[in-house]
Amino acid sequence: MNCDLIYRIDEAYDTIITLSDGQHIRVSEQANQIVERIVDYKRKIYHALPEVGK
Repeated sequence: MNCDLIYRIDEAYDTIITLSDGQHIRVSEQANQIVERIVDYKRKIYHALPEVGK
């Protein structure tokens, strides 16, 4: 799933991820776990970028 398309994450019995196009995805992970995975993923991407101007 492209995390840039996530519009909202709601917790009920399951966690419901709403995408920017209005689609809903029901997952079993808690919202904080999803957010942590997104942050870790983004860190890996940006950490791998070469520094510019040095």
